Amino acid sequence: METPLREPTFLILTALAGEPMHGYGLIAEVTRLSDHRISLRPGTLYGALDRLVDADLVAVDHEEIVDGRLRRYYRLSEAGNRLLAAETERMRRNVEAATNRLRATATSPRLSGELA
Repeated sequence: METPLREPTFLILTALAGEPMHGYGLIAEVTRLSDHRISLRPGTLYGALDRLVDADLVAVDHEEIVDGRLRRYYRLSEAGNRLLAAETERMRRNVEAATNRLRATATSPRLSGELA
């Protein structure tokens, strides 16, 4: 059984599922996807990207020079796509289980204040 992805990693992979992105674009997209709950610092992002590249989950798509600086674009690899899909399905099942339990407790006489 694989360990669930940490939320920042899940969001980085999710951001890259759309199109190749450079580092600062990824920082902005992770912030947007998390509804501003997660704000990655550049060092944190690039450390995570290095680990994801080493794990073959993310690949360098291309590089360009912008204002005299190298801008590297990353993309989700096939393995990263499979992992993101599996993690999304795992989370979906968990949400479904929790939703079903919450519905059951909402209609339970014991929890709705009625006497059994």
